[in-house]
Amino acid sequence: MSISADFERSTAPFRGELLAHCYRMLGSVHDAEDVLQETLVRAWRAKDRFDEGRASLRTWLYRIATNACLTALDNRSRRPLPTGLAGPSDDPGAPLTPAIEVPWLQPFPDARLGADSADPAAVAVLRGSLRLALIAAMQVLPARQRAILIPRDVIECPAAEVAEALGTTVAAVNSGLQRARAALAEAGVDEEQLAEPEDSGRRAILDQYAAAFESADIEALTRLLTEDVIIEMPPVLNWYIGRRHYGQVMAGVFARRGTDWRVFPVAANGQPALASYVRAQDGTYKAHTLQVFTIVEAGISHDVAFIEPSLFPAFGLAAVLDAAAIASPPRR
Repeated sequence: MSISADFERSTAPFRGELLAHCYRMLGSVHDAEDVLQETLVRAWRAKDRFDEGRASLRTWLYRIATNACLTALDNRSRRPLPTGLAGPSDDPGAPLTPAIEVPWLQPFPDARLGADSADPAAVAVLRGSLRLALIAAMQVLPARQRAILIPRDVIECPAAEVAEALGTTVAAVNSGLQRARAALAEAGVDEEQLAEPEDSGRRAILDQYAAAFESADIEALTRLLTEDVIIEMPPVLNWYIGRRHYGQVMAGVFARRGTDWRVFPVAANGQPALASYVRAQDGTYKAHTLQVFTIVEAGISHDVAFIEPSLFPAFGLAAVLDAAAIASPPRR
């Protein structure tokens, strides 16, 4: 069944935020894309039952998306980061332990929010609600608690609307919201942790990091870090705390992969990020890692390095860069 052009136009303004909503629920941009398509198909099939007097189109679509996410989450395990599975490693020289079978949390490309056509203030709030620390903490919550917390605290839907969407009572929604907030607080997620310096300060640190990385200058890299910096590298289980360990991890990366890299700035989860390509034997540069940074006043405090080239297309990035692409890098 094909969706009409009129329906496409009427739902287009909401697709970026609906995709973000599905991502918050599911922790995977690929799964979120699938569920968004399922949401639009369900909405198209039920369009004759949409009552504009009872709810806005946006609210109605969110309701369908939330229930589609709950269906998708049936019998699925949560999507963690390595920091959510075990304690830190203390030997950066130890063999890395990949866990390919784990359904890892994925980064979200900011460009998919459709920021150019949206209200800047609303986009800023939306980006803040996608921070990796917050999404990782949400993954610990039961699915229905996520389905309560996100509409109430992120989208600011009235409790009565959330209750109707989930087929429950306002009292149950309020109770679930309290439990979800308590769980996030216990996980250490707060506004101070999620705050970052102004864009100009973040960009300066990111540019310095990119230059140091391409030069394989470990001393310069570590100068940009906080004392208690964390680096984790899904799908690798090992993760580390501290500048010295970070430097040793990077020394191991350069020893194994070589020192000829090209990195380009991207934006993920409302945070600064870098896409890293490593030179291959045939002279091309192959997609390797997406690094998503938390930057505070003192420097980089957290680096989640997703060693997953299959994520690059979601960010509009090529899997392989040839000489022409290197000569005209997509810096922005």
